[in-house]
Amino acid sequence: APQTAPLQENGWPAGALLPALVPRSTLQLGRARFSAQPVLELTTRCDDACARREAALAPQDFQEYLSYETVYANGTRTLTTVELSPQGGGTEKRRQRWRKRRKRQIYGTDGRFSISGNHFLLDYPFSAAVKISTGCTGVLVSERHVLTAAHCIHDGKDYVKGAKKIKVGFLTPLQSAGNGTGPGGLAMRWARVRRTQVPKGWIRSPNSVSMDYDYALLELRRPHQRPYMKLTVAPAAEEMAGKRIHFSGFDSDRPGELVYRFCGVEDETAHLIYQHCDARPGASGSGVYGKVWDPVQHKWERKVVGVFSGHQWLEVAGEQHDYNVAVRLTAPKFAQICYWIKGDYKSCRNE
Repeated sequence: APQTAPLQENGWPAGALLPALVPRSTLQLGRARFSAQPVLELTTRCDDACARREAALAPQDFQEYLSYETVYANGTRTLTTVELSPQGGGTEKRRQRWRKRRKRQIYGTDGRFSISGNHFLLDYPFSAAVKISTGCTGVLVSERHVLTAAHCIHDGKDYVKGAKKIKVGFLTPLQSAGNGTGPGGLAMRWARVRRTQVPKGWIRSPNSVSMDYDYALLELRRPHQRPYMKLTVAPAAEEMAGKRIHFSGFDSDRPGELVYRFCGVEDETAHLIYQHCDARPGASGSGVYGKVWDPVQHKWERKVVGVFSGHQWLEVAGEQHDYNVAVRLTAPKFAQICYWIKGDYKSCRNE
């Protein structure tokens, strides 16, 4: 068996207890205005003060950030407050091993692969990648749920214009006259969304917009018929096969194509995965997965460990560093997303 840290069946370190996310109250809010402009390329900055602020967060801060808004197709909106029990997750300190980089989305030779041919596009895991009508990508994580980036739905102040009638696109083979599929005959089939959930950690003043909570969950009106990807609490990069991450997205510079890439993890904090996977606008919201050892099945299994967010400038000790960034699924975030999917926090503790 591979030399990895001992894992429980839920895929995260033995001895660590998955917290329960318990809903406390639900408040009716005013209707969403849907007035924000969509931002396809998110760029944030973080300096030493920002890093210290994150490291000093208290458990009650996490409870506030994990409270969430739900917006329905008719525009009605609610705020649900939550309690974490036991409190924990997210107090990990930032590890600093920054390497100096110039700003660019493509690092060296473009390492992206366009997935072509129905037999690839319609096969797992590529078939789990879906397009979000606001211009982003998402990943199927249950029979009717799609995980994506919060900034594809909400700019931190309000929902983006396209979120009012948001849809999810599935690449589907076109039927030819002879009942088969023509070469490369694919079309986007759009499905309606019943509701969208965004953590309060994202819905803050724009000055403190942080990538840490840049994720959202869409619930489809009807179940889809495709294989979906399993979620897991993000292990340390060393515990993933090759210390690598992978993701497929609808990059804007290759319209109509699904683009796959993989790369090594360069660094990570409690909340973020820093890497130099080549990506362009449109890939935001892609499900970032790693191959994680499953001790029950005794094999490596692809599981979603984060969401591709965008670009971050880091200033450490006066030096500028530049990375493409994914949001890590910490234990509390995993518990929250599991609750959104299942609607029962008790069943999530056994995940």
